[in-house]
Amino acid sequence: MKQFLLLALTLFISITTYAQLNMQDSTMQVIGYWDKNETQTYIITHEKYRVTGTDTAKREFSKYEVDVTIKDSTANSYTIEWAYRGINTSTDNEFTNELAKISENLKVIIKTDEMGAFKEVVNWEQIRDEVNRSLAHLKIKFKHIPNISAITDQVAAMLGTKKAIESAAIKDIHQFYTYHGGKYKLGRELTGQLEVPNLYGSKPFVADVSIMMDEMNEEDNNAIIRMWQTIDSDQLTASTVNYLQQIGKSVNGKSPDLNEIPALQNETRVAARIHGSGWIIYSMETKEVWADNVLAFEERIIEIK
Repeated sequence: MKQFLLLALTLFISITTYAQLNMQDSTMQVIGYWDKNETQTYIITHEKYRVTGTDTAKREFSKYEVDVTIKDSTANSYTIEWAYRGINTSTDNEFTNELAKISENLKVIIKTDEMGAFKEVVNWEQIRDEVNRSLAHLKIKFKHIPNISAITDQVAAMLGTKKAIESAAIKDIHQFYTYHGGKYKLGRELTGQLEVPNLYGSKPFVADVSIMMDEMNEEDNNAIIRMWQTIDSDQLTASTVNYLQQIGKSVNGKSPDLNEIPALQNETRVAARIHGSGWIIYSMETKEVWADNVLAFEERIIEIK
């Protein structure tokens, strides 16, 4: 496959020196063995839709490319640039189409630790300012839409701080580095709880998480790792109602009551084929949120070009 050939050509030295697969004890430690100025290009596809009963609606699809470049490396960290381009969207909602194009030519600079685990967004202020400029333009362009100011202001508020940007604006990046820094044994399931970002409030959600490596490929120097994550239903439902109440107040509309909203469920699954150099070959994240007979489905695929 072309992904394996590309990695073999560009990362031969680091692969042979730092292979992370240990076939003797059936383990893999996911660490980034990356060189300064090294670049890999990825194609990312993102699909969302809603199912009510047997009817599917509100389908949205986007596809774009991102160049991931190692800008600097030290004994303790990597500085990495994610440069977005070629944003293509498919949805009946013109505002959503224009909103997605904010990412065109956007550059996100992040830092990881020495193992490649995500630490922070470095240029968050630049991202915030670019988003605000774009939202100001959209507010004028779509002034005919009722409550457009409240909508754009809400988006701006959700991306107005470093913490908010790291939680809501870099989902591709979080997916990419899901497993970096960990050590996994073939067939052994790791379980526990962790805090995950809450896009509707300041307090993070508590999630039950399971992780397992279920395939090792010595010849191609890669492995497949999977994760299952379930967010606490009570926390999710209460936080969603609180957010909807805030939206209702901002547009002078009716605010929902907690007793009027059915319990929400949120499950996320991430499967990735990871190369021995720490580069992702293929990653798929699937998220399902449902209540009663309504399902919101979201899928993001990251694949090396």
